[in-house]
Amino acid sequence: MGDACTRGCRFCAVESRTPVSLDPDEPRRVGEAARQLGLTHVVVTTVTRDDLADGGAAHFVAVIEALRDTVPEATVEVLTSDFAGRLESVDTVALAGPDVFNHNLETVPRLYEGVRPGADYERSLGVLARANRVGSDMPTKSGLMLGLGESTDEVREVMRDLRRVGISMLTLGQYLRPSAAHLPVAEFVAPEVFSQLEAEALEMGFSAVASAPYVRSSYHAGEMVETDQRR
Repeated sequence: MGDACTRGCRFCAVESRTPVSLDPDEPRRVGEAARQLGLTHVVVTTVTRDDLADGGAAHFVAVIEALRDTVPEATVEVLTSDFAGRLESVDTVALAGPDVFNHNLETVPRLYEGVRPGADYERSLGVLARANRVGSDMPTKSGLMLGLGESTDEVREVMRDLRRVGISMLTLGQYLRPSAAHLPVAEFVAPEVFSQLEAEALEMGFSAVASAPYVRSSYHAGEMVETDQRR
């Protein structure tokens, strides 16, 4: 949905400015790119488009449908915005039948104002809860960046919130500063802490967890789906 975002998250290098109109040919091109690359798992993500009435939900559906047409054997994971809290947009995307619905909480509630201005923790949690209810057989996924100044106990509390709304897949990775204009790294979290949080997440009931400094939302995403299905 373009290269400009209507938000201004302080951890993200995507430019915040007025975006251009949607490209109606983009779904076809995404499907063709997946075919040429021979992908077996496709993660579809986006900038935030608060300027659109549905936040871009219909465009997500068009991309999912194009992928089903061109790479029917591939699994499709969507990584969405919060759609400005429009739950009907969450429904639209979830009912299109992606194999995984992902929306990242990114950080703990206490840090939202400084890290994700324009976002809201409870709203994002509500997006995940709604997706989980609407797509009853569809795994839901979320992720956090560590090293922004959160405590380990705060991370554990977010993990419990995610399990409470039925999220089954989790990614935890180290925040790395894109430029001097972005939030500084408050802490480089030790690999042992990531390992401990992974063990605790599995004990909480998450079916698939990726937790390490270089983990990102799409880290081994296809393998995480396979792990979720086995469990």
